[in-house]
Amino acid sequence: MLLTEIDHVAIAVKDLDAAVDYYRRAFGAEVDHRETVESDGVEEALIKVADSFIQLTAATRPDSPIARFLDRRGEGLHHVGYRVEDCAAALRSMVEAGATPIDTEPRPGSRGTTVAFVHPRGNLGVLVELVQIGP
Repeated sequence: MLLTEIDHVAIAVKDLDAAVDYYRRAFGAEVDHRETVESDGVEEALIKVADSFIQLTAATRPDSPIARFLDRRGEGLHHVGYRVEDCAAALRSMVEAGATPIDTEPRPGSRGTTVAFVHPRGNLGVLVELVQIGP
């Protein structure tokens, strides 16, 4: 089994501070980690739930994938992050099974992770982020 657990569920939001405030009021949740990922044009706030996260993510520029998603679909579920021991091996396995990669090679992600995205096409309609903790 290449999947070790759910790393995060990502929710695209228009206003990150308003979304954080909503989760605080609705669930008593506090942000565990907040980071801007310039290469992806996003700012994220991670709310820890057991050993996983809810990732609230907002665009920092109009050409980012999150901005395009928000323009087409509005706020809502964006992707699921699966934690894996070896991002490259998991990506190869998915492609061999018929998935279409967005990232052809793993790359640096937030929190010092290594990540790769896989397109919803050929992946049962779900955008997946493979997440390897550490090097």
